Amino acid sequence: MKISTNVKLLLSFLSVLISSSSVIAFPHFFPNISSIPPSFLPNTTTAAWTAFHNLSGCHSGQKVPGISKLKNYFRYFGYIGNNNTNNFTDEFDESLESAVRNYQLNFNLNATGELDDTTVNQILKPRCGVADIVNGSSTMHSGKASSMTGHSVAHYSFFPGTPRWPSRRRDLTYAFDPRNQLSDDVKRVFGSAFNRWSEWTPLTFTETSNYLTSDLKIGFYAGDHGDGEEFDGVLGTLAHAFAPPRGLLHLDIDETWIVDDAIGSGSTTAMDLESVAVHEIGHLLGLGHSSVEDAIMFPTISSGVRKVELDRDDVEGIQVLYGTNPDNNGTTTGPSFGERETSGGHRESLALVQMLFVAVGLGFFVL
Repeated sequence: MKISTNVKLLLSFLSVLISSSSVIAFPHFFPNISSIPPSFLPNTTTAAWTAFHNLSGCHSGQKVPGISKLKNYFRYFGYIGNNNTNNFTDEFDESLESAVRNYQLNFNLNATGELDDTTVNQILKPRCGVADIVNGSSTMHSGKASSMTGHSVAHYSFFPGTPRWPSRRRDLTYAFDPRNQLSDDVKRVFGSAFNRWSEWTPLTFTETSNYLTSDLKIGFYAGDHGDGEEFDGVLGTLAHAFAPPRGLLHLDIDETWIVDDAIGSGSTTAMDLESVAVHEIGHLLGLGHSSVEDAIMFPTISSGVRKVELDRDDVEGIQVLYGTNPDNNGTTTGPSFGERETSGGHRESLALVQMLFVAVGLGFFVL
């Protein structure tokens, strides 16, 4: 007996509904850090990877308690293979040294293979749950010629096989898991995040109330929520998303999410929702991680930081997949890069770069 596509979708949705018992709770959103009650802020000493502080200074040949957990961290993000995942020891062996060195290369650190303070501090940062290395291949630090400048190096990457949404699907729909009961203010944050990508591409994004049939499905979950990618509580992994055409974007319900643009300093745990959403949407569209620290697709983001403007590296990568925004009538490849929003609302002007492009006569790329 044949089962219709709609019935298959319904069965799939019901299986997730049953397995995701952790969705009973609701996410915590605040307009800004000052609106968070002090009693609500979680204790950062219980965050997912805090114990890694104790591993600073470790190197090959040592045996140190906690190394096995670090190996599991590197396995999760693709730096150590899946073999013998239940038999990790506290030996700082060759496989860990290789993993540390590759991690350091991806994050533009001194590639010594040792756990120096800088490397440990990078490991401790909250990050996306999508692996940096997939099927043994990492492209984060493999530079390629930039199509925009002809001289600079680009570091964007794609998922294996370069999946993308087909040309017949340029208006993608998105919907929110109704069990989260998100407010209009929160939904507007995601609308803004989608606009960051539609500005530069022929893609458009339309919210729909039909979660079951939407192209992109967004939800907040805790712990094991049925997709094989378990969340870990406060900080640690913040969110993850799956490559086309799966279209799933999941965020950790245990985080303290800021939905306004007034983030800045003052909390060691509050995360800017739009910054995380823009990054995960890049994955929904087919982008992997980038080793360019200013890029949206860089894997980590600290608390108290707002980063929502696409970098050149992000734009190059997404336009390789989908081309430019046709509304620009061939005169530009997109809107101006403008000013980058960073921690505390600081603005970094790119005017000098723009003038240089004009000076060399790149009329096809008007910034």
